[in-house]
Amino acid sequence: MPANDEDSQQRFALGFLFALIALVVFTVVGVTVYKYGIAHAPAPVAMAPAAPAVPATPAAPAVPAMAVVSETVVAVVPEGASIQVGNGVVNFYFATGSADLAPGAAEALATVIQGVQGGRKAVVSGFHDTTGDAAINEQLARKRAQMVQDVLVGLGVPASKVELRKPAVTTASGSNAEARRVEVRLVD
Repeated sequence: MPANDEDSQQRFALGFLFALIALVVFTVVGVTVYKYGIAHAPAPVAMAPAAPAVPATPAAPAVPAMAVVSETVVAVVPEGASIQVGNGVVNFYFATGSADLAPGAAEALATVIQGVQGGRKAVVSGFHDTTGDAAINEQLARKRAQMVQDVLVGLGVPASKVELRKPAVTTASGSNAEARRVEVRLVD
């Protein structure tokens, strides 16, 4: 019975995480629509009854909502989970024994989503460190990669455009904290 309680707690945590991500995405979209919708809308013209009608001037050209990010952004949370975006790769780092994503996953995946909309495919690979049982670590790496895949699909990326790929070497080099990651790359 304890396994069922643990499963229900994990489902609750996963549901809560998806709800939080959806809230962040909707907030960002709402702010963007409000900012660009209100800022670029023609101002209402108040006319006196005797004034002649003035033709409206054309609106300014629309500003693209997505910009290309060329700098590295790192967000770290206390539990050890973090996200790093750089050189066209999104790396999700995880705390030991955890598959919980750091906050900001939706924002970090914006460039991946834009690349998929442009016809590319997202490849998701899970790595693990060398501490503990290798079989358990490999299962955890797979679970982490599936979590990132679920977030991408939840953000509107078609499942056919996300490929889970086992890396040639699942144990990564570097520190154990750097090794516990899921890597998302765009391929043609």
